[in-house]
Amino acid sequence: MELAREHKVRPTYYAAALDLKGKLCAVIGGGIVAERKLKGLLEGGADRVRLVSPEVTPGIAALADGGNIILEQRDYQESDLANVWLVFACTHDAMLNAAIALAANRRGIWCNVTDDAASGSFISPSVVRRGDLLLAVTASGASPSLSALIRTELERQYGPQYIERVERLRQLREYVYKTQKNERVRREVLRLAAEGTLMDDGAAGTLGLDEWYAVLLEITIGRQME
Repeated sequence: MELAREHKVRPTYYAAALDLKGKLCAVIGGGIVAERKLKGLLEGGADRVRLVSPEVTPGIAALADGGNIILEQRDYQESDLANVWLVFACTHDAMLNAAIALAANRRGIWCNVTDDAASGSFISPSVVRRGDLLLAVTASGASPSLSALIRTELERQYGPQYIERVERLRQLREYVYKTQKNERVRREVLRLAAEGTLMDDGAAGTLGLDEWYAVLLEITIGRQME
């Protein structure tokens, strides 16, 4: 027997990284999923977050006690979307989530619906954070399990050491842009630095910025002369 075909048009997503600093974000719901979405917002730089739910997990309560979020333990009201820039609808009530999505869409608010991704305006990928390095993967709702498995692989491949490595690459980039005016040379030096970081040659952590740049510049000039 053939599987029933899904006639609903599946959305095609555009990948983007959002700057949440200073923007009011809301989470409607207080369960495990809401806690996960809340932590993702905070890790992503959100500094104005309101969570609305009559009951919440101990983890959410702890975040509220720490002053990280505004917690309002009551039922959702549409007025909770006033001035909100982004909202997660993650209650245990599918009809309520749909109503939140409808209201958010009318107001032009970014909305994620955990039990019906297509009714919202965005989906949140599985994420690996290593300082400034942000790796995100999604199967566009087809298989969250696959996204989670790939994320686990990425966590192993890009370990905590990349926090320092990426910061060193940022520092080198700033140094190179101050000292090197030739765009072609700049591009090649920074490409070599990134390649070395991936190959784990250790240079990013053992040399000063000026020494590291000098080594990379010598290699770059040598290649251009070949």
